[in-house]
This record gives sequence, C-alpha cells and structure tokens, in this order.
Amino acid sequence: MARFSYKGRERNGALTEGELDANDAGSAAAMLRARSVTPIAIVPMSDKKESVVSGWQGWFVPEVTLDDLVIFCRQMFSLTKAGIPLLKAVSGLAESCNSIRLKLALEDAIVSLERGRTLSSGLNQHPKIFNQLFVSIIHVGENTGQLEDAFAQLAVYLEREQETRKQIKAATRYPIFVLIALAGAFVVLNIFVIPKFADMFSKFNAELPLMTRALIGTSDFLLNYWYLLIAGGIFIAYMIRRSLNTKVGRLNWDRRKLSLPIVGSIFNRSLLSRYCRSFSMMLRAGVPLTSALNLTSEAVGNVYMGQKIIAMRERIEKGEGLARVSAASGLFTPLVMQMIRVGEETGRVDELLVEASEFYEREVDYDLKNLTAKIEPFLIVVVAAMVLVLALGIFTPMWDMMNAIKGV
Repeated sequence: MARFSYKGRERNGALTEGELDANDAGSAAAMLRARSVTPIAIVPMSDKKESVVSGWQGWFVPEVTLDDLVIFCRQMFSLTKAGIPLLKAVSGLAESCNSIRLKLALEDAIVSLERGRTLSSGLNQHPKIFNQLFVSIIHVGENTGQLEDAFAQLAVYLEREQETRKQIKAATRYPIFVLIALAGAFVVLNIFVIPKFADMFSKFNAELPLMTRALIGTSDFLLNYWYLLIAGGIFIAYMIRRSLNTKVGRLNWDRRKLSLPIVGSIFNRSLLSRYCRSFSMMLRAGVPLTSALNLTSEAVGNVYMGQKIIAMRERIEKGEGLARVSAASGLFTPLVMQMIRVGEETGRVDELLVEASEFYEREVDYDLKNLTAKIEPFLIVVVAAMVLVLALGIFTPMWDMMNAIKGV
C-alpha cells in the first residue's frame, strides 16, 4: 500500500489537501470522491511514517503502551456513545494520537472503513498492538450494535492490567535496588579493596585461612578474566532468551513459575483473576462459550494455563459441562469452582466470575503490598553472609599476624 498527498475541492468549493493510503492513484481518487472531495492533484510520496517503524529504525520508536490503549478505548467510548460516525471518530483520534505506531494502525483502520470493511478487520491487521481478545470484543460489539459498551469493557480491563503492572513494579523496586547495590559493592571490593590486603598479606609470607584465599582468588579472577565473566553472562542471557522463545522452554517456565517461593502464589492468583475477568468479559459480550475459552487462553499470558484452557474447550465441544471440565483441569481453586457451578445453574456465569476476579485482585493487591516485607529477610541474610565472608577473610589473618607480632 502506497501513500499519496492530494489536493481537492470539497462540495462547497473550499480547497483541501492532505495525505491518505491507497493501492494506487485510482483508489486514492475513489476514496476522495467517497468523502465528497473532487481531486485536483494526487501525488505519490515516500511513506516517511511507515519507514520510521520498519527495519532497524523501528527500534527507536516507542511501542504502544497500555496507557495509549486505555486512552484510545475511553475516547472511542465517549465518541461512539455521543453518536459520532465511526469513520469520523477514528480519523479524529488518528490526527491527535501521540503514538506513531498507534497512529499508523488507526490510519490503516480508516482505509478499511472507507472500503466498507469493519473496524475490527482493520485493527486485526496489527496484532502486535491489538491482540485477539481486543479485536474479538470489538467484532462482537459491531455485530450487536453495542460498540460503545465493547470499548467501555476493554477500557476497564486494560486499566486493571495497567494497575497490576504498576503495583508489581512498585513492589519489586526496593529488592532490585538492594541487589544492584550489593552487586556494585561486590565489584568495588574485589577490584579496589581486596587487592590491597592481598599485597599486604603477601609481604608476611604467612599461611592464609581458606576464606582469605578464596577472596583473593575471586578478586584475581575478576581482575584478570573479567572478559570471560562478561562473555559468560551474555551467553547465559542469550540461551535463556532463546529457550523462552521456544514452545517447550516457555511452557516449562510458565509451569515452574507458579510454584516459585514467595511469588508463585502471586502469579497463580493473578492468572486466575485474569482468567475470570477475560472469560466473563467474553461471555458478557455474547461470544460463544468455546470461542470465549479459545480467546481467554491467549489473554491469560501463560502458555501452561493456556493449554489447560484449550483442553477444556475440546472437552466442552464433546458435550461435557463447564463445571466438570473446569474441575478436571486442576487449575482452579474451590472459590472459582463454586462460582462456576452456581453460575452454570443460574445462568449468571459472567457475573459470578467478575466477583471471583475482584476477590483475587484484592488478594494480589495485598500480596504485592507485603511483597517487600516477605523479601526483606532474604535480603538481610544475603547482606549478613557477605559481611561475614569479608570479616572472616580479611580480619582473621590480620588478627593472626597481630598475635604473631606480639609473640615475637
């Protein structure tokens, strides 16, 4: 698809100009006539905006954040609820959008709308920005005539995701800072402090304790073979990233992190909350049960749990009930199972899942607020061990030498 700059006259004779995307000049002229604009000049232009986000240059363009998507959903909700035509609403947001990537995606959506396609089909062309859950909710909203409700549900869902991420960052900020400070102190001691003591001890030709020899050996290795440490760190990081990019590696990690000490329960409750809220939102929007499970498996963001949900969908397609397959999956706590059973009996699964989601969200909030208090004992042990090793390795030979001097 090429980009064209155009000049034309509107129905009232006013001169207008701008840019649009089209397959060729004829398609661009047809789009202008559909807007009641008589084209005067249509000139191909280099697509500078597209080149900004393509190739290596795209590394320097910020990704679309949850903030951008929340604002977009809130604005679309307000515009559609006010009765603004969809094409005009999306065009206005594209012009005022601060994110380059989101702006280009909305411009593609405008082209789709001008060709008579739906908004969801236009957004579906950018899966890195709008995931399948997002597109499906918009699609259902278009088909049911409740597009503003679809944007309202997405805004609430994305705001909750945004709040959870902020809480995780706030809870892990202090432990990460302490670990970075410890690593910095370790490097400084091994480069500047321990070599001075090593020179002093070598002048006495005394037999050093095991802890002291270990410290001096670590310092010598860091000073003489630092490049091996850097290369090893890069290699390990590359192998971990490569493993996580494979299906087996991602599956193993997603399964194991649910049983990690301290944070494993937080991951588990967070996934249950996301499952309940996503599944409820899909059911409330009118998505069929099997399709809702399929989309929810992608929305939870955990491959292990996603595979379990897909297995649930396959059993439902064979005629089993939701409560039965949910119990057989072994994923859900008694609270979620109770909500599903009662909801299946009363026909209110979506409402009860929202209540379960809110319960787990409160639990996750509480755990995140107390995460620092749980990690502090571990950090204290690490700091104490580091101080103990330094004390034994440096001061023990000094005391031995002082005793030897006094004996002389």
